Amino acid sequence: MNSIVEDILMHYGMPRRSGRYPYGSGENPYQHSGDFLSRVQELKKSGMSETDIAKNMGLTTTQLRTQMSLAKDERRALQVATAKGLREKGYSLNEIADKMGFANDSSVRSLLNETSENRMNQAKATADVLRKLIEEKGMIDVGTGVERELGVSKEKLNQALYMLELEGYPIYGGGVPQVTNPGKQTNIKVICPLGTEHKDIYDFENVHSVRDYISYDNGESFRKSFEYPASMDSKRLQIRYADQGGVDKDGVIELRRGVKDLSLGDSHYAQVRIMVDGTHYLKGMAVYSDNMPDGVDVIFNTNKKSGTPTKDVLKKIKDDPDNPFGSLIKEHGGQSYYDDPKGKYTDPVTGKKQSLSLINKRAEEGDWGEWSKTLPSQFLSKQSLTLIKKQLGLAKADKQAEYDEICSLTNPTVKKALLKSFADDCDAAAVHLQAAALPRQKYQVILPLTTIKDNEVYAPNYKDGETVALIRYPHGGTFEIPILKVNNKLAEGKSVLGNTPADAIGINKKNADRLSGADFDGDTVMVIPCNSTKSKVKITSTSPLKGLEGFDTKDAYGGTVKKDADGVDHYYRNGKEYKIMRNTQTEMGKVSNLITDMTLKGATQDELARAVRHSMVVIDAEKHKLDYKQSEIDNGIASLKKKYQGNVDSEGRYHEGASTLISRAKSETQVLKRKGSPTINEDGSLSYKSVKEEYVDKNGKIQVRTQKSTKMAETKDARTLSSGTPQEEAYADYANSMKSLANQARREMMSAGKIAYSASAKATYSEEVKSLNAKLDLALANAPRERQAQTMANATVAAKRKDNPDMTKAEVKKASQQALAQARSSVGAKRSNIEITDKEWEAIQAGAISENKLTQILNNTNTDTIRQRATPRASTALSTAKQNRIAALSASGYSTSEIAEALGVSSSTVSKYLNGKE
Repeated sequence: MNSIVEDILMHYGMPRRSGRYPYGSGENPYQHSGDFLSRVQELKKSGMSETDIAKNMGLTTTQLRTQMSLAKDERRALQVATAKGLREKGYSLNEIADKMGFANDSSVRSLLNETSENRMNQAKATADVLRKLIEEKGMIDVGTGVERELGVSKEKLNQALYMLELEGYPIYGGGVPQVTNPGKQTNIKVICPLGTEHKDIYDFENVHSVRDYISYDNGESFRKSFEYPASMDSKRLQIRYADQGGVDKDGVIELRRGVKDLSLGDSHYAQVRIMVDGTHYLKGMAVYSDNMPDGVDVIFNTNKKSGTPTKDVLKKIKDDPDNPFGSLIKEHGGQSYYDDPKGKYTDPVTGKKQSLSLINKRAEEGDWGEWSKTLPSQFLSKQSLTLIKKQLGLAKADKQAEYDEICSLTNPTVKKALLKSFADDCDAAAVHLQAAALPRQKYQVILPLTTIKDNEVYAPNYKDGETVALIRYPHGGTFEIPILKVNNKLAEGKSVLGNTPADAIGINKKNADRLSGADFDGDTVMVIPCNSTKSKVKITSTSPLKGLEGFDTKDAYGGTVKKDADGVDHYYRNGKEYKIMRNTQTEMGKVSNLITDMTLKGATQDELARAVRHSMVVIDAEKHKLDYKQSEIDNGIASLKKKYQGNVDSEGRYHEGASTLISRAKSETQVLKRKGSPTINEDGSLSYKSVKEEYVDKNGKIQVRTQKSTKMAETKDARTLSSGTPQEEAYADYANSMKSLANQARREMMSAGKIAYSASAKATYSEEVKSLNAKLDLALANAPRERQAQTMANATVAAKRKDNPDMTKAEVKKASQQALAQARSSVGAKRSNIEITDKEWEAIQAGAISENKLTQILNNTNTDTIRQRATPRASTALSTAKQNRIAALSASGYSTSEIAEALGVSSSTVSKYLNGKE
């Protein structure tokens, strides 16, 4: 140690590394934060590196950085306290700045900013919740990925752990033997109660998860991840029936503004569930209303007739304490709390009593509007041949450019990984037939407006006055596409959706009905700017089908329900009992394929109307318990299938089913059971090893075991699936080009060679190699936990199905998702994608990682992240000045589109910044 450094350390002293406080004395453990930061700064000026400073202080570099972060937070906390004290005494911002030595009042404004203060306290809040968990559970797993479960940054978690370690809570590392990999272990990191010995962490059943608690505000506070929902008294509810105007807003829940237990938070709209009287619940899209009767806080709009009992309008809750709505609530932001002196909860930050909000969100503003990168064939195949060829051509060009870019990479292992992913994507593209997206196309959730004209849409993400097409899926044809003019001046639109809705548009019921009977309970549409004088995009839209005018599925095929002696529901229509639908996806697939085949083969308007009417019934049948079998008879679906889908095969056998390339591509076909991974042939195509396994079915017959595939995946030439129409031929050309590109990628992959392993690079990047190996071990360790979680989830679902034998496929799917999520949480199973740092990427490029190890790492990381590192793009982040201007313009009432035009950026970029996603 040189004399200058020694003098500095003697003057300032060493930080305490044990006991209740890290350093300093008195009740405030960080009262000498300024001294510590000054000490470090002087040591740096003397020429010492960060590593040397840490070593001389008896700390690791990680501990030094953490200590500095905490000291900075403490210094700022003291400044905040000073600024607040002066403000309370009546000093102006400029006077406070002068007293505290700041150049201007902007620094004071920053200190008085509540959000900044909360961020500063995140480490302490995280430490508090971990301390509480230790008291409740004992030893807690705080290894990699825990920061995600808590909802905080890795930096704040490390700071919290350091604070607790300095208080005396021991943190130990260890290894858990992998039961299926003898000699291998999974590394763990555990924080323990005071006095715990290292050997105690090997009682693995006593090491618990943090999963019971989660942060909704990046670590400012923590809550339980799910509370059983609070219930609203039905006296606060009014039903607006169909004849009272409810039919125009069917599915919309209107809320009184300013009511604490019905707040949507920062959202203008959300898809919610609200429990009523502890027995039923409301489901739909919630928005605020300024026209609420006295004594009413919630209005539910329905298409049911006046006089229908409230309990028949609402849904009955499920007998499931973990999922009473039969639908999963958002994990982050799905539930919230409000201050209430009589509440049974306590705010972990303020200590105030709180109650649980009545609002349970499935989705909220910002969750719907991801830009769509593709155009589904269900829509595009029914447009002009010119548009079809243009968008398929763009999709091919994009894929070719991506292939050329990957082939230019110099790291052969990374190149092979990206080529494999690329080939798989091309194979999938051939099956799904999705073309390049049109400019600015975007999915938006629809909300009802009663004062908007039939030819207008309120859509602040688009330019006022331009025209847009709305497409809903499943898509029947051009007769379902309204072309509407954007009117962003509508007062009702601004009131309901605001000036800058992230992903919503407002239309009237007439246009919703045209969109194959869309509901206002969370249905989305694809919005495509088109057909304006300046637009190069021309979307074909034809008049609505006469046969659909006034058609209402529930009026036409709804029935009545009666319970038998065992409490089982039976459904009747015109005196006859009928079976309800339990396989919506399958039936919808069949009728969608029929409509596609009919359109391509030139069906009449009347024939299309029959098929579309039936498709509307099928969409609603399971949800509204409709007599879909009678709809099939009434609309003559059998004769339509015979005319447009009937065919005789080469052996003289008659078949019905998908009959054009568009519908056949994804059609299911059975192949012999396949074993192992496919081999790559010389031409780049794949060969599978098939095995002939026989089994005896429930009828005692011997069967050969098969597995599912698609017709497009199994054919070498897409034209074998075509009936010969020009549209199909265009798609066949596209599919064949994707198959060819996939084969080309695999051939290139086979000849890419291996990365040159460098022992010297391994030595140079020893820390990075060690880190990557640890991350890989963690990723691979998830497999046995995942198997355990799957086993537990299957047992849970089996028990639920046994108790509820009439569960629909949709209900089983929801139960399965929830059971698996809970089981994964219980056993700590989670896919842990390897996040590669800049230095680690340098190590990879230098050859510090072997071919086999690097392949494993790439298989356990995000392919898009690897592609971004291998083929970097320029950053598109906006400057702070532009971000501030977005906020200012929004506050002044400008629409999203107007803000985007003013800044010269896209409306999606504006939405992301306004909604905190950038």
